[in-house]
Amino acid sequence: MAELDDPNYDGLRTFDWLAKLVGLPIDQLNFLITQFTALGLAGLLRSKLSPTVVTPAVRHIFGLVIGLTLGYFCFGRHAIHLAGLPAVTYVVIRSWDPQSMQRVVLAVAMLYLSAIHFHRQAYDYGSSALDITGPLMVITQKVTSLAYSLHDGLARKEDELTPAQRYHAMQKMPTFIEYFSYVLHFQALMAGPIIFYRDYINYVNGYGHTLTGNEESNGNGYKIVRDPSPTQAVVKKVAASLACAFIFVTFIPYYPIRRLKEEEFLQSTNFLQKYWYLIISTMLVRFKYYHAWLFADAICNNSGLGFNGYDENGSARWDLLSNVDVWKFETALSLHDSIEAWNKGTNRWLRMIVYDRVTKYRTVLTYGLSAVWHGFYPGYYLTFASGAFFTFVARTVRRHIRPYFVSSKSKKVFYDILTLVTTRLVLAYITFSFILLEFAPSITLYLNMYLAPHVFGLSAVLVLPLVPRTRELGGGSKMKPERPSSSSSSRNGRSAVVNHHDDHHHNHHHGHVHKGK
Repeated sequence: MAELDDPNYDGLRTFDWLAKLVGLPIDQLNFLITQFTALGLAGLLRSKLSPTVVTPAVRHIFGLVIGLTLGYFCFGRHAIHLAGLPAVTYVVIRSWDPQSMQRVVLAVAMLYLSAIHFHRQAYDYGSSALDITGPLMVITQKVTSLAYSLHDGLARKEDELTPAQRYHAMQKMPTFIEYFSYVLHFQALMAGPIIFYRDYINYVNGYGHTLTGNEESNGNGYKIVRDPSPTQAVVKKVAASLACAFIFVTFIPYYPIRRLKEEEFLQSTNFLQKYWYLIISTMLVRFKYYHAWLFADAICNNSGLGFNGYDENGSARWDLLSNVDVWKFETALSLHDSIEAWNKGTNRWLRMIVYDRVTKYRTVLTYGLSAVWHGFYPGYYLTFASGAFFTFVARTVRRHIRPYFVSSKSKKVFYDILTLVTTRLVLAYITFSFILLEFAPSITLYLNMYLAPHVFGLSAVLVLPLVPRTRELGGGSKMKPERPSSSSSSRNGRSAVVNHHDDHHHNHHHGHVHKGK
């Protein structure tokens, strides 16, 4: 954890006295203050400054001014970058040919972000103190996704677009105030989640879901829709967020991740003890992310952002913008499902600007952009490389092993338990380097654990294709041998997931009202 008085932290120190009183680092206290302030102001934006009461311009200005104020409070002079990156990309968006503008914006934004990442690593290597790179990563997602939406709307034909691209396509350049309000509005500035431009503009103008039946005309041909109250969802998410914070603060001192680097730990623990420590320490670090993301989600919901229709029981869903599905992640039966439930906004962004737009090397390019976007600590790249490897291993195992366990319910339950435990083990093994950041200590720990998961994974990839395969017939009651197929099952499996996501995304957005009839 950060020191109580981190000399490299540049935010305001107005509440230094309170930080010392409660025993929190000043950066963490400032973050909490901004988030609770944002939560309260979000309710004001939804009620007193709703689309039926004020004009969209007032809502834009309110969100922008509060965002800049909270940004300066948390980051001091470094907050100049909050305006700097979007200002540079806005010039590109307004001046470049829409045929190629999106690529230039992506290159400029990533270069700007990379420069800040490098600077951060140079002056405060490995620090966990709050810094400007977090908000800049979200801003990079926003400006690049907007650039691609404008490219789709201004430079491509409608029949060339996927359903999701067609929904997000923009035929009109944003004004100065629309653009900077979208990029810097206070609800999602500090911890995300990413909100795509179409959804944000619909929200500001009040163009919502037809599912509520609570529509009012705003006098210019559009319909303003009153979403149901988010109070219940907000209370649940704030409570869950604070519970996660309590768990993290209470137990992380007993399992600090830095102990993995200590020679005493490496020498005094056996393989199983090391693995147990990996599992607990990485799990506790996840609770820090759960705290930040759930609270950010609650802020968006309290302002009216994030309504996602109703479930089969008629209950309102407020999960449109959620960054994480905690339960799904912690109970995932595969590495793929874990990735889908973690940092979901970033997954949507990567799919929108890379995966759905290339035909060759799409997985490599997607992983590559994700890695550079995160920064340049060696530990990140060890995690991404291991993640790609074990994703391939998991696909191989599923193809060759799963058919033997689907012939009966008891076998399927056993298989699910086995994959649940295996996923926990693999996640701990591949993610600790992401937290540890450093290359040499991560490799040292790998070697002290005999590279066992890597060895087992490589063995599975080499041996399983030699084993006769089976496939289920007649509802899973019969099995028969199956010859190896030359088709790319892993690619097809991944594409099916992506296409399913796009169809769901497209169907959901058909519930929005763009123009009154």
